[in-house]
Amino acid sequence: MDELTRRGLIGSAAAMAFAGPAFAQTDAGDEVVPLWPGAIPGARGTRIVRKVNDRAKTAATHDRSITGIDAPALVVKRPARPNGSAALLLPGGGYGFLSYDNEGIEQARWLNALGVTCFILLYRLPAEGWTDRHLVPLQDAQRAMRVIRAGAARFGVEPQRIAVLGFSAGGHLAGSLATRHAEATYTPVDAADRLSARPDVAGLIYPVIAMDPATTHKGSHDNLLGPSPDPALMAAASVERRVTADTPPVFLTHAGDDATVPVANSLTMYAALLAAKRPAELHVFDEGGHGFGVRLAKGVPASAWPTLFTAYAKRKGVFPAP
Repeated sequence: MDELTRRGLIGSAAAMAFAGPAFAQTDAGDEVVPLWPGAIPGARGTRIVRKVNDRAKTAATHDRSITGIDAPALVVKRPARPNGSAALLLPGGGYGFLSYDNEGIEQARWLNALGVTCFILLYRLPAEGWTDRHLVPLQDAQRAMRVIRAGAARFGVEPQRIAVLGFSAGGHLAGSLATRHAEATYTPVDAADRLSARPDVAGLIYPVIAMDPATTHKGSHDNLLGPSPDPALMAAASVERRVTADTPPVFLTHAGDDATVPVANSLTMYAALLAAKRPAELHVFDEGGHGFGVRLAKGVPASAWPTLFTAYAKRKGVFPAP
């Protein structure tokens, strides 16, 4: 038995340890795959307590936010009829919590219906006591993409058909992964780390992009970098400054009436992609606000984004064409 297979079996067996409310599993049989087989990068012995706050107004639904991510992991959501494509889902929450249902579970639901295997990333929150806090979420995202590729056969996915879909601060993380996938942010730990962390297409949904105080979302900025970061660190974390010739195709969507993350973030990213001659598509809607996920009524303009993203991923060969 090779090391990656052994680790996969251990990850499946370990799911019981992750099945409590802090990891918010809602369906029997969910597979939870821990990211790091040994020491977690940046760990410094800080006590991190997992907590879940369910803001749902009825007992029949969930609207959970998660904090205290001491052991990052992937929650696997498998479709009834998989088509070989996959999506790494990065919930938002200003880098201060994870919006697990709105930007994780509910996204996996519609993608599963299309045959897409989903992986919800429970990534570490940078202000919870880690060394090099500005790198912590990106370390987890890079490692997650490599773990998915290493386990592609077991997960039933094709390693060259993996999207990343990020929301709000998760959009910043997805954009960082798309532009900084080859950056060495941690010491390799096993054979998976020889694989590429580059997503094949990136969907950035009402994303935080810039770290410039005039444009950024202050909560995301402060949680990721601290309230008074070095200007060089702030520039390095500004996604629009990191676009390269190897940035994958990017889909952007935002609402013009977003009062939380200014639409200028998506506009700035789109301009940077065009300047670098990278494939990109931008949809700005006049109504939708922030944090809408897939909860908008059909009459609200921004509710169209999942259909538009699906079409884009199909055109780029990541989701299968009909």
